[in-house]
Amino acid sequence: MVERVQRVPLADQAAGLLLDRIRGGEWRLGAKLPGETTLAPQLGVGRSTVREAIRQLSGRGVLTTRQGSGVFVAALDAPEDRVMLMSRASIITVIEARIAVETETASLAAARRTPAHLRAIRQALVAREGAVATASEHVDADLDFHRAVVVAAGNDILTDLFDLSTPRMREAMVDMLAIRGEYGGVADHDAHAALVDAVADRSPDDAARASRAHLSALKEALA
Repeated sequence: MVERVQRVPLADQAAGLLLDRIRGGEWRLGAKLPGETTLAPQLGVGRSTVREAIRQLSGRGVLTTRQGSGVFVAALDAPEDRVMLMSRASIITVIEARIAVETETASLAAARRTPAHLRAIRQALVAREGAVATASEHVDADLDFHRAVVVAAGNDILTDLFDLSTPRMREAMVDMLAIRGEYGGVADHDAHAALVDAVADRSPDDAARASRAHLSALKEALA
């Protein structure tokens, strides 16, 4: 019988349960995990929580996401040193790493994106615009949007680097937006829409410029 998540934080517990099942041999190295719709009821959480748990384990090197194929087991245990390194990192350091990764992935996404990638990015932008009920909801939608762009770059290593930074980034952004009390404004949406337009137009330089400008502004806000 599959153990269910009972206490918060749900994403952390869901990640722990998935890792326990991997360690226990339920999925071998290289095996494909069931989809979100299967895992969510098994863990007793929503699909967004499953996505966050998968992000965490991807960042820890346990899982890897292959665009169009699914999520696969990349390691049978978690190397804790990567997690500890990220948890100790200052938020500015994390944003600087994101600037390096996402400026390049935005450029690659503009050059390599498929129609399916572009649909996913546009859907994520619409979802981001509507996710304003709470700071945590907005941050999750924001990270989903940025990950959709990263995935469109077609580089699994860059996707893993993005996933590694996600838990630390999410924590800092939720705290910042909760204190600020406002998010998801017109200017913020337009900055993200500019990135989408550049990817849609297959303009690598414009995409890289839009990504760098947005993340640099975020760095200044969090400094």
